[in-house]
Amino acid sequence: MATKKYETKRDFRKTPEPKGSGKRRRKSGGKPIFVVQEHDASTHHYDFRLEVDGVLKSWAVPKGPSTDPKEKRLAVRTEDHPLDYADFEGVIPDEEYGGGTVIVWDTGPYDNLTEDGEGGELAPAKAVEQGHFLVRLHGKKLSGGYALQRTGMGGKDEENWLLVKMRDDDADARRNPTSTEPKSVKTGRTVKQVEQEEGEAEGGDDE
Repeated sequence: MATKKYETKRDFRKTPEPKGSGKRRRKSGGKPIFVVQEHDASTHHYDFRLEVDGVLKSWAVPKGPSTDPKEKRLAVRTEDHPLDYADFEGVIPDEEYGGGTVIVWDTGPYDNLTEDGEGGELAPAKAVEQGHFLVRLHGKKLSGGYALQRTGMGGKDEENWLLVKMRDDDADARRNPTSTEPKSVKTGRTVKQVEQEEGEAEGGDDE
């Protein structure tokens, strides 16, 4: 099962994260989706996910995506997530894997720009396997081309990649969207608001 590693790391009796059916209905006109989730865990980071063959291929990006082509952002490959995770927003209990608050920072469809060397398109799964994946994002905060490149550095259980904005009309070295646009594109809430509101809701349940 593609998401077995994801499932074995979590106790779904305690975490609100979706177990995932792999049958998430696309909302992007038939195109695969991307999602960037801000994750205020023990180490604050952004999770960059791309829909590939029925799962979300995932990378943890400590500094988040940049719109400046000169910025090379470390992206550490993590386990595949179920498609349902693209809609997840909430608080993971501290004692659970990845404990902390998650919001849907940006999402939308994407195009595969990776070429196969013969004038055609390389399949996304093959691009990830080979460690070089070019995409064009159509999000509310992020748009245009991005390159994911495996560096070859990292231990046995992790892969270090670089996430880099491609030079195109959507590149903008003056923007810093992770700082200036902190709200969820799903609910309009910040990480702190989600943490506070869900904490208050749990407190009310205890009374």
